[in-house]
Amino acid sequence: MSAVEEASLPAIAIRDVQPADTAFIAAIYAWHVQHGRASFEEIPPDADEMAQRITHLTEKGYPWLVAEWQGIVVGYCYASPYRSRPAYRYTIEESIYIDASMTGRGIGGELLGALIARCEQGPWRQMIAVIGDGENNVGSQRLHKQLGFDAVGHLRSVGFKLGQWRDTLIMQRPLNQGDWTLPS
Repeated sequence: MSAVEEASLPAIAIRDVQPADTAFIAAIYAWHVQHGRASFEEIPPDADEMAQRITHLTEKGYPWLVAEWQGIVVGYCYASPYRSRPAYRYTIEESIYIDASMTGRGIGGELLGALIARCEQGPWRQMIAVIGDGENNVGSQRLHKQLGFDAVGHLRSVGFKLGQWRDTLIMQRPLNQGDWTLPS
């Protein structure tokens, strides 16, 4: 696509998830579960299960955002607790998925940037990205680096998917004051 064609495309709208988005989200994720290497799930959840996951997080105050283009959800991202033990309460994990036909258009950067900004309005101080197929998932790794994440860990062969062992790359970025000050 030429720069002129790209400039004439309608802008991506980033917004909070709505109940009507669930089928789009389930379809985007199903592709990644069945064909991608980032998710370590092997059976895609249906729209009802996705709706339960969304409700579980949003009712607890965690943001879930979608990217919409021409009235269609083309990506989503959300924050969730990093771990359940109380000492981890200021650390969150983010997840992001873009429709496979829409990658490489800057949607991930807009979406994850908006999630980071939203999370900085909350009490959290660290954001973790757990990147499936770590070293081979170059696009996700590049996106996270551009948005201030540093690689902090590499778990070798912790997942087996699509007939191969898969690594996990752990990346981290501070939110707000990070660990430079004590939480409120």
